[in-house]
Amino acid sequence: MPTASQVLVLNCGSSSLKFAVIDPKSGVEALTGIGDGLGQSEPVISWQVQGDKHTVSLPDKASHTTVIQFLVDEILHPRPQLLHCLVAVGHRVVHGGEKFSRSVLIDGEVTDAIRDCATLAPLHNPPALLGIEAARKAFPALAQVAVFDTAFHQSMPRHAFIYALPYNLYRDHGIRRYGMHGTSHRYVTERTAELLNLPVDGVNVISAHLGNGASITAIRNGCSVDTSMGLTPLEGLVMGTRSGDVDPGILMHLGCRFDYSLKEVNDLLNRKSGLLGISELSNDCRALEKAAGDGHQGAWLALDIFSYRLAKYIAAYHAPLKQVDALVFTGGIGENSSLIRGKVLDHLEGLGFQVDPERNLQMRSGAEGTITRADSALALVIPTNEEWVIARDAANLVPGDHQNHNGGNRE
Repeated sequence: MPTASQVLVLNCGSSSLKFAVIDPKSGVEALTGIGDGLGQSEPVISWQVQGDKHTVSLPDKASHTTVIQFLVDEILHPRPQLLHCLVAVGHRVVHGGEKFSRSVLIDGEVTDAIRDCATLAPLHNPPALLGIEAARKAFPALAQVAVFDTAFHQSMPRHAFIYALPYNLYRDHGIRRYGMHGTSHRYVTERTAELLNLPVDGVNVISAHLGNGASITAIRNGCSVDTSMGLTPLEGLVMGTRSGDVDPGILMHLGCRFDYSLKEVNDLLNRKSGLLGISELSNDCRALEKAAGDGHQGAWLALDIFSYRLAKYIAAYHAPLKQVDALVFTGGIGENSSLIRGKVLDHLEGLGFQVDPERNLQMRSGAEGTITRADSALALVIPTNEEWVIARDAANLVPGDHQNHNGGNRE
């Protein structure tokens, strides 16, 4: 069990709550877990401590508050040596709009701002607020810190984030590109600088976070200067069930010609498209790779389109950088799919990328390193660690009078 200061990290999704207790200096996780199926029938909570795994059923329709109460009463309190190491709670918040360019201590003004941004992330900001409220009640003596997915992208120049729409839509309603996955892109940027022995403010990276949600970011001198996701997570790359970029005229065509409602269009673009929609089989890249190997043409087409769209974005993001120190693959697909990485790099041969097949195959299951030949432009695989970034930011923002290990004070 840990003896140093630890941070409790909470990541609230629409029907899940991931949690971890992390040493902000080393990144070592003393506890990890998830409450899943929240608000539904048969929700469960699973966790792991020192290699011991546990799973417990929760009451039907259990909420995020239920999970936090279980975490406190059934997991942390029986382990006082873990509970009393806590110095802060770090909350992942998807959308901070233009209000936040860095992580902040949570107060009433911050929660109001998160609530104001809920229309931009309706599936994520409201659950985050539930988690914040429950954590403040459960840990009144601990600093609570919000870490925003959008914050890293607030360095983008106006020509990168303004849409070619009537300007008043931005001025009056905040309609612009915000970007997501900022915590992940920030982590791999810092790690790339470390691996290349460069200062963070001197490194130029194209970071591809590839999972069921996927985004790519151009990073110049350590700062985001362009990113593929926009006002919402729908824009940009092909994803598990999201379409990414499409001709907006298609949406009007669906409405006028086929009587699609706005709700049906939203469902089509967010839940029925992407890898799932193209393959008509699955949104899981692993399942598609297996099916493709068995000759499933829809699976092959989905993987081809995914790889080609990604390669086009990578090529485009050379423009704002001029010099690229490394292309980095991260996220579940980026860290584990040698097939996708190889296909993408083959598309980028004209930009000097030459995949090393043996190295590429070795980079999976948490491995980190180079996947290109010695005479090639550099491509790396770096496993992301968003939770560690959240823990570090939270620990750095702990006020002086919160430095004592007082996580168990729940009077």
